[in-house]
Amino acid sequence: MSKDRFASAHEMVREYAELEAAMADPAIHEDQGNARKLGRRYAQLGPVVAGFKAWKTAEDDVSAAQELATTDADFASEIPELQAIAIAAASHLEELLLPRDPNDDRDVILEVKAGAGGDESAIFAGDLLRMYMRYAERHNWKVEIIDATESEMGGYKDISVGVKSKGVSAPGESPYARLKFEGGVHRVQRVPETESQGRIHTSAAGVLILPEAEEIDVDLNMNDVRVDVYRSSGPGGQSVNTTDSAVRLTHIPTGIVVSCQNEKSQLQNKESALRILRARMLAAAQEAAEAAASAERKSQVRTVDRSERIRTYNYPENRISDHRVNYKSNNLDAVLNGDLDALIQALIDADKAARLASTK
Repeated sequence: MSKDRFASAHEMVREYAELEAAMADPAIHEDQGNARKLGRRYAQLGPVVAGFKAWKTAEDDVSAAQELATTDADFASEIPELQAIAIAAASHLEELLLPRDPNDDRDVILEVKAGAGGDESAIFAGDLLRMYMRYAERHNWKVEIIDATESEMGGYKDISVGVKSKGVSAPGESPYARLKFEGGVHRVQRVPETESQGRIHTSAAGVLILPEAEEIDVDLNMNDVRVDVYRSSGPGGQSVNTTDSAVRLTHIPTGIVVSCQNEKSQLQNKESALRILRARMLAAAQEAAEAAASAERKSQVRTVDRSERIRTYNYPENRISDHRVNYKSNNLDAVLNGDLDALIQALIDADKAARLASTK
């Protein structure tokens, strides 16, 4: 394999050394925002540098064994094993050098909405939310409810939550990197508690994963936003405010509409709505840029239409199936308790394989 193939890795090793030196300077930490930015980049480069060093060491070992074999035949027997190690190291480095998703270091706004199936769909939306909250607990992430509309029978008609990492996440371990393939229609097959005949009912809920946007990420002119206020309401007439505290924001250029009523004050609801609006605007802008660049470059996993069913939760058979990568497992109870890593890893691996194939 040509060493020129890893020219970008040489640049990353150099950048890593420069960052290491810069971060050792106490003056850098006077600007906490800049220090966090440098820290994130340093963490991103760490695995690439380690992979590059492993590959370089393996290549040097092969060269040394080949040179020594010219004078000592005993070294010749070691060459095939050393070459295999070098090939594996090169393959791993090639994966590490794949273009990164620019959102992979971000936190997320996760939205769950009830779909077809009436009350049962809202209950299922609540089950999905609990699943993601338990998964977040396993990863030591913080979850905060931004806005929610509860259902009379339990669960949620729709709910938006923020999922945040604590500190700087390791590469590939941020909320967005782990959850980005969860967006789509989730279908459930089970006997509802309200079903007296014991018949299996099918319903669905939608999940949307948005990268959390900072103010500097989105050019949001408030002159382009129409702000409407109204009285919030809850299921069965509960939690009805006597003041107009609920807020609806309409971004006129894009037509994006966001409503929030979870907080008691109009100002808090407006801030929550702006947070979701920025995330949706960032996602829309990035999707438009990807489409303009080339639809073919997007992976098979990520281009699944959000209206399509991506996963089925079959309660009678304790089975979960992800239809994008033909993943099936009979541990639905564990998955609903937050044990999602094997399923999520299958999606990440499929995306990585598709991106590697596109570079050949």
